[in-house]
Amino acid sequence: MSATTDKRPAGPPPGGPRGGGPMGHGMGMPGQKSLDFRGSLRRLLTVLRPERVRLVLVLVLGVGSVAAAVAGPKLLGNATNVLFEGIVSRQLGGVLPAGTTQAQAVEALRASGQDTIADMVSGMHTLTVGSGVDFTRLGEILLVVLAVYVAAFLLGWLQGRLTARAVQNTVKRMRTHVEEKLGRLPLSYFDRQPRGELLSRVTNDIDNVAQTMQQTLSQLITSVLTVLGVLGMMFWISPLLAVVALVTVPLSVVIAAAIAKRSQPQFVQQWAWTGKLNAHIEEMFTGHALVTVFGRQRQAAETFAERNEQLYQSSFKAQFISGIIQPALGFVSNINYLIIAVVGGLRVASGTMTLGDVQAFIQYSRQFTQPITQIASMANLLQSGVASAERVFELLDADEQSPDPAAPAALPQPVRGRVAFEDVSFRYEPDVPLIEDLSVVAEPGQTVAIVGPTGAGKTTLVNLIMRFYEVDSGRITLDGVDTRELTRDALRSQMGMVLQDTWLYEGTIAENIAYGVDGATHEQIVEAAVATHVDRFVRTLPDGYDTVIDDEGGTVSAGEKQLLTIARAFLADPAILILDEATSSVDTRTEVLVQHAMNALRAGRTSFVIAHRLSTIRDADVILVMEHGRIVEKGSHDELLTAGGAYARLYESQFAAATAPVD
Repeated sequence: MSATTDKRPAGPPPGGPRGGGPMGHGMGMPGQKSLDFRGSLRRLLTVLRPERVRLVLVLVLGVGSVAAAVAGPKLLGNATNVLFEGIVSRQLGGVLPAGTTQAQAVEALRASGQDTIADMVSGMHTLTVGSGVDFTRLGEILLVVLAVYVAAFLLGWLQGRLTARAVQNTVKRMRTHVEEKLGRLPLSYFDRQPRGELLSRVTNDIDNVAQTMQQTLSQLITSVLTVLGVLGMMFWISPLLAVVALVTVPLSVVIAAAIAKRSQPQFVQQWAWTGKLNAHIEEMFTGHALVTVFGRQRQAAETFAERNEQLYQSSFKAQFISGIIQPALGFVSNINYLIIAVVGGLRVASGTMTLGDVQAFIQYSRQFTQPITQIASMANLLQSGVASAERVFELLDADEQSPDPAAPAALPQPVRGRVAFEDVSFRYEPDVPLIEDLSVVAEPGQTVAIVGPTGAGKTTLVNLIMRFYEVDSGRITLDGVDTRELTRDALRSQMGMVLQDTWLYEGTIAENIAYGVDGATHEQIVEAAVATHVDRFVRTLPDGYDTVIDDEGGTVSAGEKQLLTIARAFLADPAILILDEATSSVDTRTEVLVQHAMNALRAGRTSFVIAHRLSTIRDADVILVMEHGRIVEKGSHDELLTAGGAYARLYESQFAAATAPVD
């Protein structure tokens, strides 16, 4: 049998805060403390470990792609040399005999006093006066360049595909871990966590981590390999110019580090305020009707504007400060380009370098500074992604509920439903007592009603039965077995629960009724609906049991939603039934009908009924009156009225209020 639990996973328990329950405040957000950037980054990298085979292939493909891309400028430099030498040979053909060799041309130019031109000609690879441009050789070089760049593209495309696969697999596992973690968290975590903030971590932050890894992982590998490959080619072509190019690197690193240090706290604030804003939007949207009824639209809009402004300020500062990195490094790169162009031109004129090598070196200098600039510009993405990753890791590191026993006990069959509290003590906060040394027994088949003022601990008592919270001392037994010796699934499979706050998911009415029972037939669903007076209004709907509804319940009223949750519990056929103000949203006539259905449902089952309307529990076998976490009275309706104690005062005040004249 499946438990039917209509408890929403957010908000403080009805027993608090007066009864010592947790307040509805948000947990500490990352913006309120410094971010462990390095630790979180290392942990984020470990998340990629299962994809190490793909990442090795990405690295290999990156090496091939970068090698091809790095070879391109050198090959283009050779093409430039062929063009330049052909043009110079044709120019020299006007002053020297055709067919003059390169050595003869240099000697003739020096003899005529043209030493500068002679130096330049001496630095060329091959030159024959009057031969012109060797287009055959030029075409061969350009075909090789085309093949190299096509290979670089194909290898880069395959690298990007593998990177996307690795990243998406990693994010899929992360989402799975988060989903599994949410199932292991205690109810107290959701009590203290605003739903919008939690949703922001599960959706926005994980999406941001995915985007960060997707955009930086492949590009980072390519950029690092490009820097190494280009640096090797630069030293091969000209060690002097390579040293000149490297002079600006330390300056670039210092600038990038200084800017990144100032932008990181702003990224932390950006994602913290994103969570706060989402929490406010979710809260106001859920309670839109109440916000409108009580005229709080202006205050809600002001809160939104304030948080939106904070998000704007932090996002603007984060993006602006980190955005300075690229233009700053671009300025340094332009200075580097200017120095290389001047020095390279002088070396061509002196014959110590060819024009093609200078051209290739200038391209390499661009290729060298560009990946450094890219790595620096990735800092804002990386910082934003790590800030989001830390928020996800905080969720994954949250304290979990105590694990189920390794060797769980088994309930005697059939389950009778005897529930006993033995010297149970519990408090939400360590220094705020709530339930102290509580002992009470619910015999099989009994209906136990729990009444008392708000905050007395009524719902807390039910939460302890369901093990939504663990007792601090004492124990709770089901048919003599300590509930902590059972798995939570085994315990809750014996219970059906209907709460004051209804919960329906998007689906048909039939699917919502059958939520707690796998494989329920249509006949069983209709039988449960008829018994709980749901059938009468479902048949008035155009699509009947196939009508699609959701938690907003636009096609059904609040009372009808309540009836659907009662039908759900009826179909689950539990051994123990828990009703927490289950008829609070139905009208008086429907309440009478539901009471008859509840009487049939409670027959032969142990039932716990929390009620504020005392008229609904007159037929309870035992009524427990709670005040400040203690049972102050116990007995039947008639016995407690005769005693004239706390229950009698509650009863008289309730009915006196109902019949008091209005001035």
